[in-house]
Amino acid sequence: MSTTQTYTVTGMTCGHCVASVTEEVQEIPGVENVDVVLETGSLTVTSAEPVDDAAVKAAVEDAGYQLA
Repeated sequence: MSTTQTYTVTGMTCGHCVASVTEEVQEIPGVENVDVVLETGSLTVTSAEPVDDAAVKAAVEDAGYQLA
């Protein structure tokens, strides 16, 4: 059974931003799907097991953005 967690990312302004965040978050072990919506800053992470919020935060920060 998959787990879905939703976050809000601040600072994204374009499709490249979305791609950067998506790539970094997909690297987290166990992540199956990443859905980023530029207009709302919504980041939805689907994974086999719940992902540590700190790992998501670090991945978003590696991409150059912040979690709200």
